[in-house]
Amino acid sequence: MTAQDLADTLKGRLIVSCQAPPGDPMRETATLVRLALSAVAGGGSAIRANEPEVVAAITAAVDLPVIGLWKDGDTGVYITPTVRHALAIVEAGAAVVAADATDRPRPDGSTFAELVTAVHAAGALVMADVSTLDEGIAAAGQGADFVSTTLSGYVPGTPKQTGPDLDLVTSLSAAVSVPVVAEGRINTPKEAAEALARGAHSVVVGTAITAPTALTARFVAGLARP
Repeated sequence: MTAQDLADTLKGRLIVSCQAPPGDPMRETATLVRLALSAVAGGGSAIRANEPEVVAAITAAVDLPVIGLWKDGDTGVYITPTVRHALAIVEAGAAVVAADATDRPRPDGSTFAELVTAVHAAGALVMADVSTLDEGIAAAGQGADFVSTTLSGYVPGTPKQTGPDLDLVTSLSAAVSVPVVAEGRINTPKEAAEALARGAHSVVVGTAITAPTALTARFVAGLARP
């Protein structure tokens, strides 16, 4: 699938992130596959999934593009941090590899551009997860096929927000020629629609759809007495 084909498929559509954090009861491959099947049944247009085993299982189970990543660690650059991680995700069947494209050093000393070159040579596309406008512009210049706002608010120096960084969506959409994907803290259909109105090509939603532990905790906190 070419970048243009996938862009056409995803324009104005929902990508569902089917992931679970370490220690969560949902973090089991068969369970995550069922989440992906539920997302398909609900009308999702692509799945975002973590780790080679899960990516391979979801790719085999659903007839939708899979955006794969491999989280290794929980600090610094840990979303598909090296070329080795990226190629393992391609081997698992992902149409797109999502990778950290911030300006922080990668653990193996490689560059984001080197990762892009390797993934393209292996026949897949790249989604750059960024936290700032400058990072998004740089990632597009280094060959990323899509730029996502995934890391805004999660990298030191970026604004902490309870909702999506719609200002970043707006600025990126005006600054780069590749499709911009809105991701991060999108909690309602209204926020998803607003992201599209601000220029996003498509929208990723995870926790608000596929994370019952986090959703339960949110309700419990809302009911807590001061």
